[in-house]
Amino acid sequence: MKKFFVYILLITTIVTDACKKVEYDWEKYTTAATPDVTVNLAKSALPTVATGNVSFFNMKDPDYATRQEFEWTLAYHDFGRTTVQSIEVYLSFNKKESSPPAYPITFSLAGEYPSIRQFPLPSTVLPSDKLFETVTSFPKTFTHTPAQLAAFTGTDLAKVGVNDYFLFKFILTMGDGRRIVQYQENGCDESRGEPCDCRVGVRFKNQ
Repeated sequence: MKKFFVYILLITTIVTDACKKVEYDWEKYTTAATPDVTVNLAKSALPTVATGNVSFFNMKDPDYATRQEFEWTLAYHDFGRTTVQSIEVYLSFNKKESSPPAYPITFSLAGEYPSIRQFPLPSTVLPSDKLFETVTSFPKTFTHTPAQLAAFTGTDLAKVGVNDYFLFKFILTMGDGRRIVQYQENGCDESRGEPCDCRVGVRFKNQ
């Protein structure tokens, strides 16, 4: 009886496939590369975690603007199926959200990823975001002081508050010229451990 059921299922599958007359767009998928970010945890002024893609400046240090550094490295995942021409890196300064993530960073039950994302989604490059650099050679390491980031964005550090943040976002150009300007929101969520780092940033604290 079990063999008979398997044969019927196989015949039904073949007949269904033979009768198919419509090609759907989702069936013509291609693999897209994704940005890959690694934060230098040792350079963060306060403890952070690798999976959070977040670093911290501590305003409690009177010389934090020039002494502290935010360092991160940009690469990409190609999954062995595609190529990358470049990644455009954009920078913005942002005031804190109405409900910023808790600190110290809390972990999910698995103990590997933050329990909530560390920056707002979606990470869309907006007209107010400034092109910082177009990277064509990978991996590329960036090191910034608060003063350097403030100068680039026109930010007055005297007016910065706790949980305000600088945020880098990315637009990736594939080997065939296609530009990936935004990734699916869940794919960029630090609490999910997905292989897509569509942003990285540094928050201000005072502790």
